Amino acid sequence: MYLADHTWPELGDALSPGSVALIPLGSTEQHGPHLPLATDHLIAEGLATAAADRSDAFRTPTINVGVSPHHRQFPGTMWVDPPEFRDYVESFARNLAYHGIDRIVFVNAHGGNVQHLREVGRRLHEDEVAYAVEWMWDESIPELVDELFERNGPHAGPKETAMITHLAPELVREDRLEDARDGGLVDLESAETTVHGARTFYDSIDNSANGAFGDPTDVTPEKSERLFEAAADQLVGLAEWIGERDEGELFPEPRVEQGSN
Repeated sequence: MYLADHTWPELGDALSPGSVALIPLGSTEQHGPHLPLATDHLIAEGLATAAADRSDAFRTPTINVGVSPHHRQFPGTMWVDPPEFRDYVESFARNLAYHGIDRIVFVNAHGGNVQHLREVGRRLHEDEVAYAVEWMWDESIPELVDELFERNGPHAGPKETAMITHLAPELVREDRLEDARDGGLVDLESAETTVHGARTFYDSIDNSANGAFGDPTDVTPEKSERLFEAAADQLVGLAEWIGERDEGELFPEPRVEQGSN
């Protein structure tokens, strides 16, 4: 169910403790010469929509701009700074809790958001406001990603190209797939990203001149559908698992007192 499609009287009886909200989060940032800036938030919204349709979870509106300053050199990229992002997402989650939703999945499709969403989840958990977890779609199916694509990449590579091919094929610039491969970074191991154990780069452009990583030419509609469905199944499973947990399993354990062991 998409929460915003309903009226408040319709939602009044539906929202209650035990309800699960899926909050799609992504970014609006460069994804090479072949994918739209909307790539990440389209993926997050598509997966959250599918999971909400297949479960009792509610989907909320999408948070389209994330923590993306590392892509700032590419025209059109938008971002918010980490503190403001964390505060906004936390406020959003507390609003849902006010309406009775105490279980939240941050349906995330942007790596730059990960650590900040986990921090927000920790804050909400400590305050016993809501049980909120960050879920990154490709991390739920790593074996399948490796099986489908020989030269994968963390950004604007075959896995993201496949997801947009499935969700919005008209937005994939198929005539630029080879450009993305040849002008980007295909072999991540060849990049000199560390020196004596220290990470030496801050921005995407330091490693890929066109912002793409991996080989996006290795994508077919069949692979795209398989990837999307596998990730959607994982999200449905997570939403159902959280919804079935007793409240006592989700919130912090009490402080250990001396002599209690």
